[in-house]
Formats: sequence, C-alpha cells, structure tokens
Amino acid sequence: MTRWALATLLALLALGVVTVALARFFGKSGSRASVVVSVAAHWLAAYVLWSFAGGLAVTAGLFSAYHNAPFAAIGVLGALWQYQTHVRWGREHALAVFVGVQLAWLVWVLSQNGLFLVGW
Repeated sequence: MTRWALATLLALLALGVVTVALARFFGKSGSRASVVVSVAAHWLAAYVLWSFAGGLAVTAGLFSAYHNAPFAAIGVLGALWQYQTHVRWGREHALAVFVGVQLAWLVWVLSQNGLFLVGW
C-alpha cells in the first residue's frame, strides 16, 4: 500500500513538473497548471511539517495527542481556497490564505492540548 501511495505521489509530482516546464516553454509561466502545482506543493509541505512537528511534540511530552487526519481534510479545503484566491486576486492574497489557515490550525492544536486552559 505504501509503495503505491509513494508511486502515485511521485507520478503526480512528475506530471506537475512536466506541465510547468511545458507552460514555461510556451511562455505562460503564470498558467493555472503552474498555480495548481505551486498550491499542491505548499499544502504537501505543510502536511509533512505539521505531522513531523506534531509527532515530535507528542514524543517530547509537550502535547498529549496530535491527530494529523483532520489537517489532511483542512489542507484540501485550504488548497481549494488558496487556488481560487490566487486566480481571482493574485499571489499575495493567496499566500495570506495559506498563512491564515496555518495559524488557525496552530490555535486549534494548542487548544486541543490545553494551552488555553492554563490558570483556570
């Protein structure tokens, strides 16, 4: 199962690289295909980093639990939102959406682990 998932991921990334290379070759570096690849790369990297940081925090005893499955669903919705924002209003607004969703997830994770209950 893991080999198929990895093979699928690598195939999608290779397809994205080829698509972006073709778009740039034909003079369309800001094409929608390159935006899709960029947004997908952002969210895959965020998923990997959140999973790594959450696992380290649980291992170190900073968090009682970290569940990364909800972030996968939030990541898909956030990616769709970021893509639509990028197409309508540009790259800067889309990056603001990306950072905003990350900060909202951080607040959610900290609240789930009791950070905001200190002193009550």
